[in-house]
Amino acid sequence: MISIIDYGVGNLNSVHKALEKLGFQVNVTNNIQEINNSKAIILPGVGAFNDAMENLKKSNLIQCIRENVDKGKPLLGICLGMQLLYEKSFEDGEWEGLGFLKGEVVKFNEDVKIPHMGWNRLKINKNNDVLKYIKEEDYVYFVHSYYAKSNFDEVIAYSDYGVKVPGIVSRGNIYGMQFHPEKSGDVGLNLLKAFGGMIK
Repeated sequence: MISIIDYGVGNLNSVHKALEKLGFQVNVTNNIQEINNSKAIILPGVGAFNDAMENLKKSNLIQCIRENVDKGKPLLGICLGMQLLYEKSFEDGEWEGLGFLKGEVVKFNEDVKIPHMGWNRLKINKNNDVLKYIKEEDYVYFVHSYYAKSNFDEVIAYSDYGVKVPGIVSRGNIYGMQFHPEKSGDVGLNLLKAFGGMIK
């Protein structure tokens, strides 16, 4: 069972449907026991960084996520969910994130159109099992105004948009995708399939 964490931020149903289409058992939940019993966790999200962190705190989910990650359970953050994996964000202030990955979330420079919205190519930075069903230059679908200034050792694939935008990041059992795999056609489904294949 893969648990999609429900903490009051969107795109849960589309992620749920994509995983079900791939044949995975999935639940959408904020129940700590159900999350503890799952084989993997997905942290989706759209909206504001601080609101998302506050919702996780109010639902007592931060400690639950940390404990499951510490046990080696695969975690995938999608879009805002990926940004929450970092130490801090400068979205309308300065906010602490979950701190699983080193780096901070910052706004794009104004020399590019904001938000970064639409299809962009993935360029592979380093090999990883999550890439096993896709190839260099495959297109994925982005919608975001902020991006992770990240330790490039943890960047699996990136896209160019004025800067190198981390598209897929990973450290151990922790994964993040800045784009929306559930809106990225077969490429996105293949990335979710590869993540699901890591479940023990």
